[in-house]
Amino acid sequence: MVEHHSVNVNGIRLHIAEEGEGPLVVLLHGFPECWYSWRHQFAPLAAAGYRVVAVDQRGYGRSDHPQEVEAYTILHLVGDVIGLIHALGEKHAVVIGHDWGAPVAWHTALLRPDVVTAVAGLSVPPQPRGSVPPLRAMRERFDGQFYWNYFETPGVADAELAADPRATFRRTLYGASGDNPHNDPPGQPLVQPGGGFLDRVKAPEKLPSWLTEEDIDVFTAEYAEAGFTGGLNWYRNLDRNWELTAAWADATIQIPALYITGDRDLVYHFPGMDQLLPALTTLHPQLREPVVLPGCGHWTQQERPDEVNAALLEFLDSL
Repeated sequence: MVEHHSVNVNGIRLHIAEEGEGPLVVLLHGFPECWYSWRHQFAPLAAAGYRVVAVDQRGYGRSDHPQEVEAYTILHLVGDVIGLIHALGEKHAVVIGHDWGAPVAWHTALLRPDVVTAVAGLSVPPQPRGSVPPLRAMRERFDGQFYWNYFETPGVADAELAADPRATFRRTLYGASGDNPHNDPPGQPLVQPGGGFLDRVKAPEKLPSWLTEEDIDVFTAEYAEAGFTGGLNWYRNLDRNWELTAAWADATIQIPALYITGDRDLVYHFPGMDQLLPALTTLHPQLREPVVLPGCGHWTQQERPDEVNAALLEFLDSL
């Protein structure tokens, strides 16, 4: 049974959901999500003998939401994971992340291999540090229309997504899923001048089989007070993160690692991914052969829980 707690870490309060006993496995969600994104992973991993902890990361859900944009850098986020592991009374953990949680997981493994015994990322692979800051790179490539750049301006995407949170979740969760026929393959996630992020997809008349109206209820309730600004502030630090991680350019992951994605995931089709993905195991020799799920979209562990759980358990049991 999943139990909920609050943990004080690095001067902020983090909400966690926990089940099971054994070696610690920390689950990190993405945007716009929360602990509930891992609802299908608790019972299988706990039954296999693991202590499973899914956290609302800073700025999300029931956790604290610092007001300063600068409080959401990758170093803050890695610090939260390490602080959480220690606050839970553990010295080591496996860290698994999806979407934005994946870069946090990869960087935590990169910066603290003495604490992280293994790492897995869903949707977003470990990416080399480019020669140009990422927000600038996308602004130049797509004339400022890439969704990261739309998210940059404080207050704009915040207001759009918060205007009707229930509609936001119905449209974003369906829109980026493998069930959306427009994602075969997905195009680049661009926001047209004068338009909004949600204009890219219409609300579905019927939700896909992996997503229920009750699930939408939970996500809507979890964001009722939190809003979307905390999560959007992560995007607003992309160029700052590029500056802060200069010391780790070309560093490789030195612990066992796993990458899982879907072939209808928008990230799978980001610029440069066609060259990066085949090179991953060369760039990071500890990385297992990537698991690519046919027909799966962006919400990997929600869309394909059985396949994801099987891959994660095989990985965990091999450590």
